[in-house]
Amino acid sequence: QVQLVESGGGLVQAGGSRRLSCAASGNFFHIHDMAWHRQVLGKERELVALITDGGTPRYADSVKGRFTITRDKSGNTIYLQMNDLKFEDTGVYYCYAEVRPQNARWTRQDSWGQGTLVTVSS
Repeated sequence: QVQLVESGGGLVQAGGSRRLSCAASGNFFHIHDMAWHRQVLGKERELVALITDGGTPRYADSVKGRFTITRDKSGNTIYLQMNDLKFEDTGVYYCYAEVRPQNARWTRQDSWGQGTLVTVSS
């Protein structure tokens, strides 16, 4: 099992910056892709940014040039640096990881954090 713990959410003014963190812990063999998704009330969860275990990032068009996803050397923690925040960036940000469990290395499982709320005031 893997636990994903997010931090860094809060209230920020439009045009401001915020940095989210997500740390993975538990008993796992390897983590492949990690990502940030966000969800606004009444809408589907959407991918914001993803980073592979090789360090290749991918972004939603709406955040390109403003958000940067990074991963630490251990591969178990990711960050999302959010700059020039807009009102429409408001939402609950969820951390995601594709995990190979220690006791089932031939499988891949999806893991999600509890989410952290980012509110951008206009």
